[in-house]
Amino acid sequence: MGFRQTISEFAKDESGTVAILWGTALVAFLGFLAITLDVGRLQATHTELQSFADNVALAAAGELDGRNDAITRATNAAANMISDSQTFANGSNTLSGAADYTLRFHSALPVSDLTPLGADVTTDPNRAKYVEVVLTPKSISLSLASALDRLLGGNGLTNTTVSAEAVAGFTQAACDISPLMFCLPPNWETTFDVGDQILLRSGGNGTAWGPGNFGFIDLASFEDTSGVCADEGGNKLACLIAAQSSITQCVLTNGLTTEPGQKVGITNAAFNVRFDIYRSVLNGERNNPDFAPAPNVIKGIRKNGGGSCIQGNEELTGDTIALGRDTCMINGTCGGSNRFGDGAWDRAGYLNVNHDLADGMADGVGSDAHLPPLTGTNTQYAGTRFGMYLREIAYGNSNPYPVPNANSILDPALSETGRPMCSSNMSTDPARRVVTAAGIDCAQNPVSGSTSGVPVTRFVSVFLTEPVGDDGGSPPSFDIHGEIVGFPDVVGAGAGGNGFGGIFRDVVQLYR
Repeated sequence: MGFRQTISEFAKDESGTVAILWGTALVAFLGFLAITLDVGRLQATHTELQSFADNVALAAAGELDGRNDAITRATNAAANMISDSQTFANGSNTLSGAADYTLRFHSALPVSDLTPLGADVTTDPNRAKYVEVVLTPKSISLSLASALDRLLGGNGLTNTTVSAEAVAGFTQAACDISPLMFCLPPNWETTFDVGDQILLRSGGNGTAWGPGNFGFIDLASFEDTSGVCADEGGNKLACLIAAQSSITQCVLTNGLTTEPGQKVGITNAAFNVRFDIYRSVLNGERNNPDFAPAPNVIKGIRKNGGGSCIQGNEELTGDTIALGRDTCMINGTCGGSNRFGDGAWDRAGYLNVNHDLADGMADGVGSDAHLPPLTGTNTQYAGTRFGMYLREIAYGNSNPYPVPNANSILDPALSETGRPMCSSNMSTDPARRVVTAAGIDCAQNPVSGSTSGVPVTRFVSVFLTEPVGDDGGSPPSFDIHGEIVGFPDVVGAGAGGNGFGGIFRDVVQLYR
């Protein structure tokens, strides 16, 4: 075979083509495999970090209940309750403690998730409702892709970093609550104590509210359609205020809507059924057990001209009085425009009038020696008007007086027995004279007329010390004099409002 023929046959020989194609494909396959494995490691690390961030955010948010130590508790919960691990990032595999994340607290969130956070950052534990968690970035080496890059003549790939963020928030679901809201005073956390009197006055005509002004919650979206007010005629709001229970479904308290208008007269009557007073749209409900009065209705007034039902004008009884107001309120020296008292009241004066005859001597010197002592958790009300009210109920339940008033609280010789005389029913629950109101920070969330998205700062249970009346102005505002007896939403999830009505359940959720 000649040289030319050998060269010609070699040029025509294709037996090495497969090896070349296979080698090229192998490089591409190895590159694809390296990228797939490295991206998988990257994705797995991000998933682990995101899970850790979510759990840290939820743990911290669960402590943001508005109390003074909320941020401290949230920070500790994040650091001490949550630990996790990551598999592929450089450094320690353990995820735990503040070195792995940064916390920022917010009082509100932007409407759009696309809007960056930052405008509502707060360090105030009473305003912090949301927590933002940003993890410390973790470094991951793309080792396989980097090795392949070097085989192809490159310098290798640098490490990449991966992190995660999460935002969680705290709110509550409030169920079966009174549709009542009011503006909290400044520094309420350090000035509100059990036993302090509070004067709530209906909000002004379309003007912004100040501390102590109150209004109503629009329950249209969560009224209990199977409850006692579902088929009631007349004023729906009056029914929702007056009924004993089963009035609302649950509603999240991070954004309520106010009910516009003062509704003077109608709402006076709705509150006063608790005192055995049935007026206006509640006039026909005095024998309806859903609107039964409290077991103690001492109020110091009676129907003008006599009779058991106060439905029009009333007059002082002359021989009984209502539980007294704080002395500073009488003197006009209480703080916050005389709306918030200090708990000091004329207890002796009340006993001298209402319990003068307990010892059988009409000498004008009353005593509480005959009243059963407070027991259990009720001992916290010693010296308060609510404590007096509870002791009087216990006294009436012990049947101290002969017929026809076998369970009277006061001597039957007086104008009032302390038990209902107009209604044929009587609630057995002492909390019937307690309303639970939504306290609003109106400085941060101005309220005027119908306002949407109003967050609740703290629910306050208020014991009605006297019937609700108006101030005699034109147009009149009506006043609620009550005594603070508790903060039911801080007792615990599902605790039932500390016995004062309403059920509160903590709701913690991720937002981002």
